[in-house]
Amino acid sequence: MEIVRKVNNISELCSRAREEGKTIGLVPTMGALHAGHISLIERARKENDIVVVSVFVNPTQFNNPDDLRTYPRTEEADCRKLEAAGVDYAFIPSVEEIYPEEDTRVFDLGPVAEVMEGAMRPGHFNGVAQIVSRLFAMVNPTRAYFGEKDFQQIAVIRRMAELEGFDTIDIIACPIKREEDGLAMSSRNVRLTPRQREIAPNIHAILVESTKLAGELTLDETIKYVVDKINSFEEMEVEYYQIVNPLTMQPIKQWSEAPAGESVGCITVYLGDVRLIDNIKYMVK
Repeated sequence: MEIVRKVNNISELCSRAREEGKTIGLVPTMGALHAGHISLIERARKENDIVVVSVFVNPTQFNNPDDLRTYPRTEEADCRKLEAAGVDYAFIPSVEEIYPEEDTRVFDLGPVAEVMEGAMRPGHFNGVAQIVSRLFAMVNPTRAYFGEKDFQQIAVIRRMAELEGFDTIDIIACPIKREEDGLAMSSRNVRLTPRQREIAPNIHAILVESTKLAGELTLDETIKYVVDKINSFEEMEVEYYQIVNPLTMQPIKQWSEAPAGESVGCITVYLGDVRLIDNIKYMVK
């Protein structure tokens, strides 16, 4: 594995690979790698000749300075995991390398970016669009891989790719990777206290329970069930829970509005001061 820190170098390496007729898989990350990231890399490894993984904590997508400051940074451990996973190029640039000048671009991301995370974290998705568009331009991958834990983010990236003309890049959504007890893997999980870590799997467990009840409950009753159950745990507080159309990210008001009966429940929960996100699919005809 080669560690690359300069934009020009990663662009040259990828350009050469494309000239040789090789396919390139890109896995953008912010480091603090876990098995969820590795599952994306493993899929990229199977489907491409060259695998590029970026490790970059992108400041423009943090609207909370404390969240940026406390975000875990574990470069040495990350590099060991990347090498073991068979990555060809680990792209680990500095902030100055990615943003030699302030990125003032504002993307017209539309309705998919206005709800849920977009409403709670103003500017977050514009920052995501800034960094991912830069990575796409530098690497010009054949395929780019993203985890479905950030379900709304994938819709935003597809919209950005449409706006910026990255129509040759295949954006691959990969299933959520979970711990054995059901907690969605996240770099933020390391910030949970032992007691909080015991409580956290209840988020997924309650979402699963709600899918079994959804046929009997109205959509509003299902939302209330999830919120009330999670909020009943000490230290847990739901920031939002919305059941949305998976294509538009817009909240639906009743089950019949879901395309082909499929909708997605997207949740954000504060456990202490750690913000956890998850989602689950509903099939209610």
